Amino acid sequence: MKTYIFGHKKPDTDSVMSAIALSYLKNQLKEDTEPRILGMINKETKYALKYFHLAEPKYLNDVKLQLKDINYHKGFFIKDTDSIFNGYQYMLKEDLTGLPVTKKDGLFAGLITIKDLSHNLIDDNVEDLYTSYSNLLDVLKGTEILHFSDEIVGKLLVASYRSTTFMSNVKLEKNMILIVGDRHSVIEYAVKSKVKLIILTNNCNIKEEHLELAKQNKVNIIRTPYDTYHVARLMALTNYIKTMVRNYNPIKFEISEFVDTVIDVNNKLKHTNYPIVDKKNNCLGLLKITDLSEKKPKKVILVDHNEKLQSVEGLEEADIIEIIDHHNLGSITTTNPINFKNMAVGSTCTIVYTMFQEKNIPIPISIAGALLSGILSDTMILKSPTTTHIDINAVKDLETLAGVDYNEYGMKLLKAGTSLTGMTKEDVLYNDYKLYTVNDKTFAISQFFTMNFQEIEQEIDQYIHVLDEVAEVNNHTLVALYVTDIIKNGSYIIYNTKAKDIIDVTYEQDIEEGHFIPGCISRKKHIVPLLMEIIEN
Repeated sequence: MKTYIFGHKKPDTDSVMSAIALSYLKNQLKEDTEPRILGMINKETKYALKYFHLAEPKYLNDVKLQLKDINYHKGFFIKDTDSIFNGYQYMLKEDLTGLPVTKKDGLFAGLITIKDLSHNLIDDNVEDLYTSYSNLLDVLKGTEILHFSDEIVGKLLVASYRSTTFMSNVKLEKNMILIVGDRHSVIEYAVKSKVKLIILTNNCNIKEEHLELAKQNKVNIIRTPYDTYHVARLMALTNYIKTMVRNYNPIKFEISEFVDTVIDVNNKLKHTNYPIVDKKNNCLGLLKITDLSEKKPKKVILVDHNEKLQSVEGLEEADIIEIIDHHNLGSITTTNPINFKNMAVGSTCTIVYTMFQEKNIPIPISIAGALLSGILSDTMILKSPTTTHIDINAVKDLETLAGVDYNEYGMKLLKAGTSLTGMTKEDVLYNDYKLYTVNDKTFAISQFFTMNFQEIEQEIDQYIHVLDEVAEVNNHTLVALYVTDIIKNGSYIIYNTKAKDIIDVTYEQDIEEGHFIPGCISRKKHIVPLLMEIIEN
């Protein structure tokens, strides 16, 4: 089963590149993983991906449990040309009270239930036969004597009178199916009448002259070991199962349907069985409600975050098997012990780099470039106070493997990400946006790197309006945008209007919108810890 590796909802270069690199490492160790992203990637990350010829990971909408994650009864269905008898035996053998029916091309046709079967046997016209020659052979344990028609359609008739009475009073026609024993005069009469089919009971023989005449008249003949009474009772069960499908539009579910939706529907309907189909209505099997307890949650590895609010939708339904992060411990909990690697370094990519070293796995150029990009982005080309000697040593090794000068490449990388061209106010806010929880309160911190704050300052009122709206709609205590200038080594702060008291108390002064805070360049060290303490108290 494939394991998805992804960063937070607002992917930055470190989260995307650490997912790509870790997935490569895991796959080299014979694990089946795939990197994914939870949102649109920014300009900086796109630059790095293009520079090192890396494919952009696919988008992952959620990891909620779907029917495809459930051990439903795969392949449990029957073709509509199978016999009712076989359908009943199937349900009996598999302990089912319902069974999906498909057409020859596999498309879902309907659902039969034990209740339908009872109705069919008690209320339906048992004289009509609509089946195949092969179904008759199968159900009657018969032997093929003469076979001219693959499909048998007609009226059933049992030769129950004396031969003379029968021939005098019963007119045989071409669409009739005659059940008869060793009554040769009746057999001769039937053959001459060119009936559709003769069923010989008790393994009785047919005279050679009657057989020759039957060949000439193309009369189908089957011999069965069963007696006439037994054959008569079984005949209704030889019919195509499609003759008893009454529910052509039962409630069915696509394989991609969420389990919680299925549960909601079942709480209202209280059915026992539901057919499972794909998007093209091909039948895949049957879901018994008891199957919902047999689930296989999606396996996930989280990188660059361990906060539930920052992660994928439906995370609580997934199986978290590992977390690789460099942030403070967040709100995610697991039901089972997991591998959790958390290091006080400047980048998640640094941690992934150390894992390559531990496993002694060679790092190719593209992956070295990915790791280098993540570290340079998160440490602002090693200028952030979060930078450690481990980050520095990693960069020295990775720039050689990637074939670039880290400082020159790092400046190009950050410059690519600081352009405001074509970006809306919302784009700037959500470029690198993270949510945090303190007790029952949530707050959001966005960080945007630029070397030209004046562009943002000219429209600062519009930015404040966006922050106010986001805070109001989501009931956030604070929404703040830190515009970081790595040349000036500090950040300009813009915040939602109602959060002014929090900002003033945090920085112990009157902080106006657009105020420059020297030395404030790390969200993890300079921003979040201060705000968390104030909001908590």
